[in-house]
Parts: sequence; C-alpha cells; structure tokens
Amino acid sequence: MEKFSSSMQLTRAADYAVRVMIHLATLADNERAMLPALAEATGAPSSFLSKVLQALTRAELISSRRGPLGGFEILARGRQASVREVIEAIDGPIMLNVCLTHGQSCNRKSWCPAHPVWVKAQRAMLDVLDGATIADLAIEAAAPSPYHLELNSSMMD
Repeated sequence: MEKFSSSMQLTRAADYAVRVMIHLATLADNERAMLPALAEATGAPSSFLSKVLQALTRAELISSRRGPLGGFEILARGRQASVREVIEAIDGPIMLNVCLTHGQSCNRKSWCPAHPVWVKAQRAMLDVLDGATIADLAIEAAAPSPYHLELNSSMMD
C-alpha cells in the first residue's frame, strides 16, 4: 500500500517562505519585488503568499514598503538566515516528536526505546536545516544546474 501523506511534512507556507526568501536573495541589494512577481516566481497563490510575507516581515527577515516604489526586500539578516530560521518564522519550532519539546515531559521518555532514535533524528534534521543558508541557496539558484545544461543541450541536438 502506497501512502502520499505524512505528518512529518513541511507545511506549504514554510515551503513558499523558503522559495520566496531564495528568490529575494537572488535580487540585487536594495531591489524590491512586488507581490505578483513573487507569486509568479515561487508558484504560490498571491493571497496565500501575502500571509507568508507578513510572517517573514514580522520575523525581520524581509522588509515591506507600500506604494508604487514599494515591494518586498530581503534584509541582511534574511540573507544569512538558515532554512531552519525561515521555517520556524512560519511554523514555530520544528519538533519531530512531542517528547522532544522543551518543558514538556513524556512519562515514557526514561524507558522508551524509540526516544533516543527521535533525539538523533531531530538533531540530524536540525543540523541539515541549520547548515543551509538562504545566501548559499540563492547562489545555487543563480548558477546553471547540470540538469538544465544537459536538458538545454539535448534540445539543441
């Protein structure tokens, strides 16, 4: 039996937040983007993306300005943010299992054979997310990928 849904899945809002942060980081310093352009660049519905952008603004990862010269701009803190920081700005702390939540205690923790597995998996996941910065991903996004180069050359044959 094949399942396509998982409770350990990134929320759509967090996914859009990472996409929009990478896109904003590819723009020149002090360059702003309007909501429709960001929606097109990320493949996100404008109405939904608007809420994501508000959360990123509250987290001081981006700034927003109204008016004809307005739009959204990534801040220096946003460029240096890790993927984890972006996700947590949208969804709050990332927790693989409730027994890992600070301040909450599971009465099974001391003898549960799965608890050390959850701890190790949580640490590995956070290490990966902490190790990926928006700036690094923007550099990757701006560079042509081998897949795209291969695809383009095969189309020219």
